Amino acid sequence: MSSTSTDFQDPGAVKEAGVLERRLIDIGQERFASEVWGRTALLTRGASDFSDLFSANAVDELISRRGLRTPFLRVAKGGSTLPESSFTSPAGVGATISDQLDDTALWRKFGDGATLVLQALHRTWEPVSSFSTKLSTELGHPVQANAYVTPPQNRGFDDHYDVHDVFVLQIEGTKRWIIHEPVHVDPLRSQPWTDRRSAVEEAAQGEPYIDTVLEPGDVLYLPRGWLHAAQAQGKVSIHLTLGIHSWTRHALAEHLAQAALAALCDDPGMRRSLPMGVDGPEGEIAAIRKHLAAAVMEADTTSLFQRARRGQGRPAPLGPVAQLAAVENLAPESLVRLREALEARFEGSRLTTRVGWLDFPEVDLPSVRRLLDGEAHRAADLGVELVERLLRAGVLVPIEQ
Repeated sequence: MSSTSTDFQDPGAVKEAGVLERRLIDIGQERFASEVWGRTALLTRGASDFSDLFSANAVDELISRRGLRTPFLRVAKGGSTLPESSFTSPAGVGATISDQLDDTALWRKFGDGATLVLQALHRTWEPVSSFSTKLSTELGHPVQANAYVTPPQNRGFDDHYDVHDVFVLQIEGTKRWIIHEPVHVDPLRSQPWTDRRSAVEEAAQGEPYIDTVLEPGDVLYLPRGWLHAAQAQGKVSIHLTLGIHSWTRHALAEHLAQAALAALCDDPGMRRSLPMGVDGPEGEIAAIRKHLAAAVMEADTTSLFQRARRGQGRPAPLGPVAQLAAVENLAPESLVRLREALEARFEGSRLTTRVGWLDFPEVDLPSVRRLLDGEAHRAADLGVELVERLLRAGVLVPIEQ
């Protein structure tokens, strides 16, 4: 059955600058997209004050008071990652957990020159989570966030490249960054720098593309594959790395192939065993190739990218207690809005999101479409019963009045 997809954006609306243009770059989003994105490194001085996102106090709270476990933290020294057992311990009475962060052990290692890497801050620290969600929406690619906390005059990792783009946001202290051009352009996730260790080491001895010291408020953008190494200067350095897990043509090809293979599961001829006594499948390859090519051509690609992208991220946090209160106290004057980062999209009369799909009768479609603007709406204007259904589904969230 064919379907149509609609984003319901007002073409005449003036688009407000997002977090990318307001806080990470100073050349404008269009120029960044056409000249920099995925092509070259970019240094932006004094891009923004990032104290609202992260700080030294945030580091101490996460490590000593939040009860974090691995792998939410790594520890590195001298270019190597230390074993988790060296900085974790049992949680104590009432918690059968053996791998919570041990703040005493971490202090000793940090005092001895180790770098602390707080991972997946987009899941554990709300300001970073909110910022990452907004940036991901603007870029159209999943975003993760790590923080690197390095003692004075130390470096956590040797020269290497990442398999994702990064924005480096200097939070506190200073750090010297040495950048070299790629030895392998646009590496895939299956092509880590360790596969080209000797080429990386050789390239790192050459003339750097950038050799600079980042100060608080500076931002460095590096496409995947660009070599880098960093060392703290006279004080503790804290920087955020926003990892952009860029969608590639190769990734879409993988999803297209998976869709084709799933379709071939319904083909009795493809499920049939090969003949007995066959030394090899060479005689079957031509027929299989023909069937596979046909399945690729016939695969439903209407929302292939949206479905794939939807599975790579998470919606905005949802508090179960607050959500239940919103349902129980729902009234005509209640204000609600679409939950952020849902990747909500209509396909015919079906609304698909990161938390599932819902079908609607024709009479409800105008109200549901209005919600996709992300603005606040009165329950009475949408229909109280419809709002309750969407609250229970985790699609809408209440707005405090």
